[in-house]
Amino acid sequence: MLAALLLCSTASMALTPDGEALLELKLAFNATAQRLTSWRPSDPNPCGWEGISCSLPDLRVQSINLPYMQLGGIVSPSIGRLDKLQRIALHQNSLHGPIPAEIKNCTELRAIYLRANYLQGGIPSEIGELVHLTILDLSSNLLRGTIPASIGSLTHLRFLKKSIGGNYVKMDKQTVPDGAKLVTYQWNLPYSTSEIIKRLELLDEEDVVGCGGFGTVYKMVMDDGTSFAVKRIDLSRESRDRTFEKELEILGSIRHINLVNLRGYCRLPTAKLLIYDFVELGSLDCYLHGDEQEDQPLNWNARMKIALGSARGLAYLHHDCSPGIVHRDIKASNILLDRSLEPRVSDFGLARLLVDNAAHVTTVVAGTFGYLAPEYLQNGHATEKSDVYSFGVLLLELVTGKRPTDACFIKKGLNIVGWLNTLTGEHRLEDIIDERCGDVEVEAVEAILDIAAMCTDADPGQRPSMSAVLKMLEEEILSPCMSELCYEQHLEL
Repeated sequence: MLAALLLCSTASMALTPDGEALLELKLAFNATAQRLTSWRPSDPNPCGWEGISCSLPDLRVQSINLPYMQLGGIVSPSIGRLDKLQRIALHQNSLHGPIPAEIKNCTELRAIYLRANYLQGGIPSEIGELVHLTILDLSSNLLRGTIPASIGSLTHLRFLKKSIGGNYVKMDKQTVPDGAKLVTYQWNLPYSTSEIIKRLELLDEEDVVGCGGFGTVYKMVMDDGTSFAVKRIDLSRESRDRTFEKELEILGSIRHINLVNLRGYCRLPTAKLLIYDFVELGSLDCYLHGDEQEDQPLNWNARMKIALGSARGLAYLHHDCSPGIVHRDIKASNILLDRSLEPRVSDFGLARLLVDNAAHVTTVVAGTFGYLAPEYLQNGHATEKSDVYSFGVLLLELVTGKRPTDACFIKKGLNIVGWLNTLTGEHRLEDIIDERCGDVEVEAVEAILDIAAMCTDADPGQRPSMSAVLKMLEEEILSPCMSELCYEQHLEL
């Protein structure tokens, strides 16, 4: 009943003016059915839309981040109605036409990132009215003319880049420390090098949010409020891996909704740092086993959404990347959750690349004991099938609510796989499923346990591939309706 009331209440709310302006922007982009599908006029506000970040509690749009989206069309003058906008990043698309003069009404803009489009005309002199602007990157477009004199009066502007007749005009008022290097990947960060490095150098113990296998993890917040996760790499470990930076280039090119994006790499005289997207709710491990479960338990549908998204991310690494990537460290603490509980597979610091074929293996045992496949523990060889085993353990963790090394079965000399086999053999399903899952059909639980059993087969040759696992999960979780709308209803939290 409560869910129905909330649904009715949400449906009755009109879309905010910011949302209306964004829909006009989408229309001008000529966005196809495959682009910006989350931008729905039925929503009360645009804060959950792809590429949109809002301020709280007023729910005003602060950031538009839509690079590499294959957007065409023009930048609509409706952009000027987003008067709280602080950052716009539309680089590496196919936008054409002029830069709208109405952008001057976005009086809080700090960064404009429109590189690598087909924008025409000149730079509007009105941009000189954006007194807070620090970054203006208009390079690799079809713009003509000189840089307006009004832009020279912008006292906060630290980075300006524009191509003029094949030549580049670039200004960076801040210096970069000697020996420092910043590499950004596919989604070029809309901040100057010196601004990013300055923020990185200011990170201290108060910014620590966790510790991973390769070092400490920090939360870095930029001036516009955008957050990133920064991993400080253990120098001694990294120095033993001569292919480290080369592998990072490949990992930085990967983009998938269920993977945490690697945004950049910074080498400072005192540290080496990886910059990732920051995922709001933290890890599945903390959410499933921490205090959050007391306030808002993960019900069965939420857990299946997490299982399905995690499978999609891992299947993408195995089957859609070239060369394929073995993660090697699939576990609940490496599954991060955003505000809608969409999972993102993280921590590619331990990943190794499959260079030649499926027989290629890696030889360093990493990860967490309870998730590791038997053959990985025996000889340190990791393949896609050892990832499948770890994913099967993750499925069992979602169903049971127990960590793989929970004391209740470790005392019996078992791990979660052996414990499960004992209970299923005795048909004690009620002792297997986490009571916090809520009401669940027995058939649904049994189907997921069957998939987990296949994944955790002792013989790696008998385990399914991740693409097969994903197909089985989709058939079980999404059946009988496979549309996006039905997917959302089926997984209603």
